[in-house]
Amino acid sequence: MNFLAHLYLSGDNEEVKFGNFIGDWIKGNKFNNYNGGIRKGILLHREIDSYTDHHPTVHESILKLRPAYGKHAGIAVDILYDHFLSLHWKQYSTIELEDYVNNFHDYVMNNLDLLPKKARRFAFPFIRNKRLMCYADLKCFEEVLEKMAIYTSMPDKAKDAMLLIEKDYDALGNEFESFFIDLREFVERLKFN
Repeated sequence: MNFLAHLYLSGDNEEVKFGNFIGDWIKGNKFNNYNGGIRKGILLHREIDSYTDHHPTVHESILKLRPAYGKHAGIAVDILYDHFLSLHWKQYSTIELEDYVNNFHDYVMNNLDLLPKKARRFAFPFIRNKRLMCYADLKCFEEVLEKMAIYTSMPDKAKDAMLLIEKDYDALGNEFESFFIDLREFVERLKFN
């Protein structure tokens, strides 16, 4: 799952959300450098990633994008699932997406000293460009894929991916909904909030 889903699955605790947000930048046992709520968020991030990586429905989505992205198809699916979450946000939350995102941005900006160095470099453009707000728009999704090709080892295959997504859009949306039900139940059982 990508950032929006990780935040949503963190519940209402801002520290857990923050920990979940920085989870990719905290390796090994470095989570012990953080307080209880942030530590819980980092560990929750790991649990969500592990569950997602092993879920058969996610693998169905990955297979659909594999012709464009090969071994990186899972990353594209993570971002695509955030598209579907933001597109159907009102189905999952009573808080307007813009308010939700602005509140989280404020929390991050008030806690910059807790961000790992690489996360800090990422956070400024991420917040400035309101990436969490734009995922519902497939054009924004495509731009994110293009940026991933610049800043990561993902190949520059955004155009190819968009053709595959267009072809299987409804099936991918159904896979997200089915998987997200399972993921939410999984997170509920963890009692991280």
